[in-house]
Amino acid sequence: MNDILITSGRVIDPASGRDETADVAIAKGRIVKVGKAAGKARNTIDAKGKIVAPGLIDLHVHCREPGHEEEETIATAAAAAVAGGFTTICAMPN
Repeated sequence: MNDILITSGRVIDPASGRDETADVAIAKGRIVKVGKAAGKARNTIDAKGKIVAPGLIDLHVHCREPGHEEEETIATAAAAAVAGGFTTICAMPN
């Protein structure tokens, strides 16, 4: 059984050229299957009308640390990035 099943999302994967509506099965933190009816899972997420894609990368981030930690820290910038679907950020020097 899968841990997570994301159903009916628009799956976009530039590496494979995939751009289709599909299900994504995840087990032990890894994608194990992409396609229709990818199996059953402990947790199911309905992604109809949403995009399912690999983590995004932001190559131009301005964190306010050091010097303006009252506005933003590296930790809060990273948390905001994750909330927006970004798995990697490259901080520019301020």
